[in-house]
Amino acid sequence: MEPVAPKNPAILFTAFEPSGDDHAAIVIGELRRRHPTLPIYAWGGPRMAAAGATIVERTGDDAVMGLPGWKKIREHQKINARIAAWLDSFEPGGSNEHLDHRPLLHVPVDSPAANFPICAIAKKRGLKVVHMVAPQLWAWGPWRIRKLRRLTDQVLCILPFEEQYFTARSVPARFIGHPLFDVQLDTERLDVIGSGFGDGSPRVALMPGSRPGEISANFPILLESFARLGAEFPGLRGVVAATKPSVESKLHEIAAKHRQRLGPWPDNLITVHGQTDAVVRWCDLALVVSGTVTLQIARQLKPMVVVYKSNPILYNLVARWVLTTKYFTLPNLISGEEVIPEFVPHFGGATPIANAAGQILRDPQIRAAQQQELRRVLECFEGLHAGPMAADHIEVVAGLPRVGRSLDVPRTRTGMPTLLPG
Repeated sequence: MEPVAPKNPAILFTAFEPSGDDHAAIVIGELRRRHPTLPIYAWGGPRMAAAGATIVERTGDDAVMGLPGWKKIREHQKINARIAAWLDSFEPGGSNEHLDHRPLLHVPVDSPAANFPICAIAKKRGLKVVHMVAPQLWAWGPWRIRKLRRLTDQVLCILPFEEQYFTARSVPARFIGHPLFDVQLDTERLDVIGSGFGDGSPRVALMPGSRPGEISANFPILLESFARLGAEFPGLRGVVAATKPSVESKLHEIAAKHRQRLGPWPDNLITVHGQTDAVVRWCDLALVVSGTVTLQIARQLKPMVVVYKSNPILYNLVARWVLTTKYFTLPNLISGEEVIPEFVPHFGGATPIANAAGQILRDPQIRAAQQQELRRVLECFEGLHAGPMAADHIEVVAGLPRVGRSLDVPRTRTGMPTLLPG
């Protein structure tokens, strides 16, 4: 159905992971600054609420990575039904029919498995759709391009090679930069925070991820790698960067579960939450679970070793047949070569991870070379501001008054990811 355009159109954001909450919040904040009375609704998290969205339902507290279980699938089916009913409530006869701010635009943020059905619901009701964060079809499931083409009016890409990939496949797309780089770092404040992390050298950060499943799978191998480094570097000091207090508790539960193999919690290792940038600035090296945080680390030019422990059965049955990229870590994907050591997917133990980390800590030339390559990665994002550029495109697609700058900004290099043969 094609709704009658309201005098004061509204926008609906949907995000289902902490990273999506972060990315959406930057755009919502920019839209709220430009259009103070614009109704912005969301199925989203606390950062979106703080940025000015009206949260219809809270999401993202128990995000999953990879194949969801039946319980999670059923949960999203119920969410989809509630979103459909909520959109229908603005139609004649609905509970919100008297409100003159019917949503005319849907902005799905990341999480394509969760968001694609909602895009279909929105399209069926006449809404336009602007994807914030492109579905990673270049990494796996390229056949989904037909679905994306059908379910989008614009794809806003946060990785430099994505615009070329999608436009070559007749999907309207634009590289807008990464929301991560929109937020300026207060280095003096970060130094003050880091001064409380304790003395020791070298300084190693452990980044265990944010999703419960990936933390359970990966934290033991990070902890064992840290212990192995401690045997080589007696002055070693470590900080685990948790995303929230509940993750801190989870980390200690995991360590206790593996105590027979890994020993007691190390005296030279502390946990903090909500201070990722401070931990990155403090450290000499990060042991990190693959994800957006690798760009957060790259931003401060800190060396890293990346790991993502996978289930070998699921990988061999499903993932190996659908994955199409040679690399998985974001800096390596953007560079097109392995500029940082990545163990993704990883099926073994801690030895190769600890060895790679030890080599970096011992050899200043290796550290310098990695930092130089990370500088080249960062060049792709220079001059771009994801929040304002996303708001520009949303204004155009939604038919809002143009408050933003020109959409024609200088382009940066936008190569293609290295694909696996076949």
